[in-house]
Amino acid sequence: MRKIIEAASHLPEILVSWITPNVRQYRAARLHIVWGLAIVIGLLVAAAAIAFRKLIGLFQLPWLGTETELTIQAAFMQPWWLIMLAPVFGGLLVGWILTKYHPYQRAGGVADVIEARAYGARGLPLKAGLWSALVTALSLGFGASAGREGPVVHLGATLGAAVTSKFNLPDSARRVLLGCAVASGVSASFNAPIAGVLFAHEVVLGHYAVSAFVPIVLASVMGTLLARLYFGDVAAFEIPLYEITSYWEIPAFALLGLTCALVAIIFQFALIGTDWTARNITMPLWLRPVIGGLAVGSIGVFYPAVLGVGYEATDLALKQELAISTMLILLVLKTAATAITLASRFGGGIFSPALYLGAMTGGAFGLIAASAFPEMASSHGLYAILGMGAVAAAVLGAPVSTTVIVFELTGGYALSIALLLAVSIATGLTQAVHGKSYFHWQLGMRGCFVNEGTHRHLSYTVKVREFMDPPPEKKEDRVFNPGTDGPYLHENDSLESALKSFDSCGKGSLPVVRHGDATRIIGIARHVRGLRYFNAALIKATKEEHE
Repeated sequence: MRKIIEAASHLPEILVSWITPNVRQYRAARLHIVWGLAIVIGLLVAAAAIAFRKLIGLFQLPWLGTETELTIQAAFMQPWWLIMLAPVFGGLLVGWILTKYHPYQRAGGVADVIEARAYGARGLPLKAGLWSALVTALSLGFGASAGREGPVVHLGATLGAAVTSKFNLPDSARRVLLGCAVASGVSASFNAPIAGVLFAHEVVLGHYAVSAFVPIVLASVMGTLLARLYFGDVAAFEIPLYEITSYWEIPAFALLGLTCALVAIIFQFALIGTDWTARNITMPLWLRPVIGGLAVGSIGVFYPAVLGVGYEATDLALKQELAISTMLILLVLKTAATAITLASRFGGGIFSPALYLGAMTGGAFGLIAASAFPEMASSHGLYAILGMGAVAAAVLGAPVSTTVIVFELTGGYALSIALLLAVSIATGLTQAVHGKSYFHWQLGMRGCFVNEGTHRHLSYTVKVREFMDPPPEKKEDRVFNPGTDGPYLHENDSLESALKSFDSCGKGSLPVVRHGDATRIIGIARHVRGLRYFNAALIKATKEEHE
């Protein structure tokens, strides 16, 4: 009995010794600040998402007469010349802003957020983010064929980065808060809190970690709550209850996945090819969106369903209210209109167009399946839901979060087996052809290859100046003759480039000079020290991904 009492008397001390290190680690990581900021950022981003959506409606009102997403009938009631010229006028405004005011001369998107995450949540200036939001609202409000969710993610991340910059936080905490902004933007746009959490981890952070989960969930919940208070608790697409008729349809679902992969591959090639063509045509920047607007407006005269975000047309496909010929035509025209829109420097994303194309693909596939096997096939509305998830997941390279987004958009959790099968096949085949998502292709065009792994990313983001030693003390020893004194490095050279130089010359150390002034040594780079710095950075990044 005495031993039990003695043990009990030491219990508080044992608990304190056990808890204290954990609390210290929690405070050292500034997680108490991160959690508080997650709530603030979640609410701020949701408010921005609501304002952004309303701004699109305000720009749309003068020429369509409605602020809602029911734009098809509204467009049919307008004269043809107005439908053609509205995107042209919007393009003129966009071109003027890009030329005169936007620091990057293009609207931002999800790829910029992924790149910022790679650099410690830096590189998202508030001014550029606000101008990007205005450009995109003008673009979509005047009929450009693109999505609004990617721009909301970029706007949210910009606001989140601006708030985070006011606090002295480590890079790991800044990245988590960037994920919080993204989660809130997605959840507020789609009324999909679970999908917002998963999208932030899968697409932006690139990993799942317990330390990031709590603040990201807090931000996503705040974003959903504010959006529901404003718009109401309704799914983005209200569709009938569809059920799988027979499990003998599994081969058809697999074939649908193959078909969606083909659509996703062609869509991505169309985006890439049109962008490449536009880059190789010399013309004033302001004129690009004007010409692009004329092309999109010309398509919209005959098929106004391609204009804008396109949620009404997607909804009609899900409700089985479109003929197969209409869906096939819209599939081609929406691909062309979106590719032209983005290549013309209009602002916008690819999420909504991918959902649109998937719904058209699935709806058309379902009608064909029903004609071949009338007693066995499910409704083509069900196939439209499956196609919507499969094409979007393949283009975005985000199968998990996209699957959940479709569940939350439609309320169709009963379709999980069929959806997972179609999504996995479409994503796998698209990756086999393209090797990367559209976002990572955009980053690759900028020389940023975050999809190749942490070690590859660090090898070109770590610069020589970060691990070089101070220059020689004597002034005469700092003089360098690049013509006769052998190989050297620049302070902005990447670690990868430095390691290649060490390997080619066989030396253990090299002088470091500035760009534009190779006559003065500003540091000494050592092979072993570079490798040690790289290993430490790799360990730190790996630890962050698993905590």
